[in-house]
Amino acid sequence: MKIALVQDGLMCRAGGEQVALCFHKAFPDAPVYTQCYQPDLTFPEFRDCDIHTTWLQNIAKTDEMMKRLFFPLGVWAMESHDLTAYDVILMSGTHCAKYVKVRPDALVISYSFTPFRLAWDPESYAQYANAGPLKRMVFDAVLSRLRKVDFDFGQRPDFYVGMTTETAERLRKTYKPLAPIDIINPPVNVANFYVSDQPKDYFLVVSRLEYYKKVDLVIDAFNELGYPLVIVGKGLQADEIKARAKSNVKFLSGLSAQQLADVYAGCRAFIFPQHEDYGITPLEANAAGRPVIAYKAGGVLATQIPVNHNPAQATALYFNNQTVADLIDAVKRYERIEKEFDPAFIRSHAEGFDEAIFIDRIRQFVKAKADEHAKKTSVTAG
Repeated sequence: MKIALVQDGLMCRAGGEQVALCFHKAFPDAPVYTQCYQPDLTFPEFRDCDIHTTWLQNIAKTDEMMKRLFFPLGVWAMESHDLTAYDVILMSGTHCAKYVKVRPDALVISYSFTPFRLAWDPESYAQYANAGPLKRMVFDAVLSRLRKVDFDFGQRPDFYVGMTTETAERLRKTYKPLAPIDIINPPVNVANFYVSDQPKDYFLVVSRLEYYKKVDLVIDAFNELGYPLVIVGKGLQADEIKARAKSNVKFLSGLSAQQLADVYAGCRAFIFPQHEDYGITPLEANAAGRPVIAYKAGGVLATQIPVNHNPAQATALYFNNQTVADLIDAVKRYERIEKEFDPAFIRSHAEGFDEAIFIDRIRQFVKAKADEHAKKTSVTAG
């Protein structure tokens, strides 16, 4: 079985890149094909991989620039990857991995985080949501074409793998695959984090600074509360988001793995305000023994244990509406039960999502589908 791995891009340290790194650990001899790769911007372990980039590498030097150039340059760039020599293609991402050239008889498996957000959920982008009538008309014309292209290439995978039942249903509705969609929860590298017996006085957000992540909501709430807040991340809306913060809010970026672990271990609680497809960061907070204050929607419903009557057997406290008032209320509720959470229990919960479990499951899934595919191909050839 000759296998190739495909990832949208390797330009930052986020959940998608963690999944791609686990694919490499599952199949260490397989080459990795991607749009662009900047070693200093992503996980250092990728330096040991056999990575193949596109000509877009010469233009896009940051994750933000790569995203801006995606349509049509990113599409054309990924189409230049010729993977017809491979029997199995294991891809991960949301948008451009599916554009690589493959053999008609190759087995294609897509670990898809969600349908391409820009094409199918443009309202989640500030540039679209805030566009005037004329600009919206141009956006709609481009997005109509993009949806058609994305759907057509979305037929390439023989199997989709989803992160949660919610994201699997989105994939089902968008691409209408014939095969059932299996669910394998994304991993957290628990070994990268530790539990501190002396957390500090700040609350924490780790996120890209983009409006659909709702970091601005957290800033507005903590501007009113006046509590110390640390925000780790960067992104397309960084300048606007930073401009609204008061002096109690501190921004960090470019942290080493050890520095990030320290920041997680020291927080009072982790704030997660967005409706995320999955969300690795709440599990990273759990790996550091820290509880999560989360908006009650999306991936956290699959990864967290909410406070009911016993905080000692919980990992998260939810709030129901993405409003400043609801978040402030959740922080106040958390303060009343803060000392009842059990860091050891929270850490143990995160271990159930460890990357070793993910690697084993993805390896078994690919092997089983490859064996089935080989038998089917053999019967057809015969």
